[in-house]
Parts: sequence; C-alpha cells; structure tokens
Amino acid sequence: MSNERLLKDIEFIVELDKMKSILRQTSLIDNSKREDDAEHSWHISVMAMVFSEYANEDIDVCKVIKMLLIHDLVEIYAGDTFCYDVKGNMDKKERELKAADKIFGMLAEDKGQELRSLWDEFEEMKTKEALFAASMDRLQPFFNNYFSGGGTWKKFDVSKKDIYKRISPLKESSDDLWKFTENMIEDAFERGYITKE
Repeated sequence: MSNERLLKDIEFIVELDKMKSILRQTSLIDNSKREDDAEHSWHISVMAMVFSEYANEDIDVCKVIKMLLIHDLVEIYAGDTFCYDVKGNMDKKERELKAADKIFGMLAEDKGQELRSLWDEFEEMKTKEALFAASMDRLQPFFNNYFSGGGTWKKFDVSKKDIYKRISPLKESSDDLWKFTENMIEDAFERGYITKE
C-alpha cells in the first residue's frame, strides 16, 4: 500500500463530511429541521436492508446499499435539486456529471472507477439493484412527507399525479411496497396533503 493512495482515501473521506451540510427540502418527520444528505443516505440504506425481502426479485443488498451510500455524493458540488423543481432539474444532469468526475476523481483510479460505476448504474436505473435503490431513494422522502402531515407536498403544492410519477420505480421493484404506498397516496389526497392536479 502506498502512502499516496491512503492520503487520497483520507482526503476523500474528509471531503464527504460536507454531506452533513447539504440540506434537502424534506424535513424530518417531527418537522424539527430540514434533513441533510448524510441523514438521507443513512436512512435509505437501512430501508434497503429492512425492505429487501419485499423486492420482486432476488437482489444483491450489499450492492444496493453501496449505491445508496454514494448516490448523493455529487451534491457536495452540484447541490441538492428538489425533485419537483422543474427549472432546477433542467441542468441537473450536467451539474451532477461534472460533480461525479470531481468527487470520484479524488480517489485512486481503480477505486474511483468502482464508485463511479455504481453511481452510473444507480442513475441509469436499468438493473434490478439500481431500480430497488431508486425506489428506496424515493420512498424515504415520501414517508417523511406523509408522516409529517404533508411536509414539502403541502409547502410546494405537489399534485397526486407528480407523486405517482416520482414514486413509479417502486411499482417495478416491489409489489408489496407499491400496494402499501398506493394506499398512502390516496389517503394523503383524502387528507388534503396533496392536490389533484
């Protein structure tokens, strides 16, 4: 092991501390504060462990967790883009690709390529692991909004149609979780947490 490799790893780990300062639009369920990227990444990783038994197909849970732990690292440089922000999402991909080059480029080439490959797979949502990971990424803020009485759905006047579109990867990755979530969406509408259009 070379000292240069270790120093790159340490520099990368220190840089990741910035995740704790990237605030998301979603609040904690108790509404005490806005969630940060590190909290979100931890929460969805635990969700993947707990909910993996409900996946429609056998999945490599370790791979899913790796994807979830690194999927938002690009936001250190690209910032968090609220999923329902139409204007902000216009250049999101470009910003995040540039950020991915920078953050994963900090590591030794082999390690950087391994993490970048996981990030690319997550973004493409074509494998069963990436689809399940994306489902967890979308289900967690869904839970936060539902169990906090509407959260960002109410704040930004989010429609039922938009929520169905956002949570749609779940429909392909878990029949059990999809049925439960579909009932929650309809209940959220009945409670006035979300709008029809």
